[in-house]
Amino acid sequence: MKTTVLMMFLGLFLAGCASSGNVGNLSTYNVPVQEAAWVRNGNPLPFEDELWHPQDEADVLLDSEVQLLGEYQGAQFFAAKIDVRPFDRLYTKLDRNKFRIFLRKP
Repeated sequence: MKTTVLMMFLGLFLAGCASSGNVGNLSTYNVPVQEAAWVRNGNPLPFEDELWHPQDEADVLLDSEVQLLGEYQGAQFFAAKIDVRPFDRLYTKLDRNKFRIFLRKP
């Protein structure tokens, strides 16, 4: 009887843990082994009829704080979920919780 109750409690506990979502903020998007060559070479990202240029800085963001906009030459690019069109910045993933900033040239 005690074993049955213990197994039921353990089963309910594990079911609750499994359905709690991404509590540990694990990466949703893959971290590239190395940054795309076009980014490292300073080439722009074309998006919505504008050229976005990589910057020498990065923002610290969780994957849950960005939205995937697309992929360009093997690199996914993103916008912050709180940003609205026209976007102020675009990003590519640089490392865990690090995203390279892309800006439009004035």
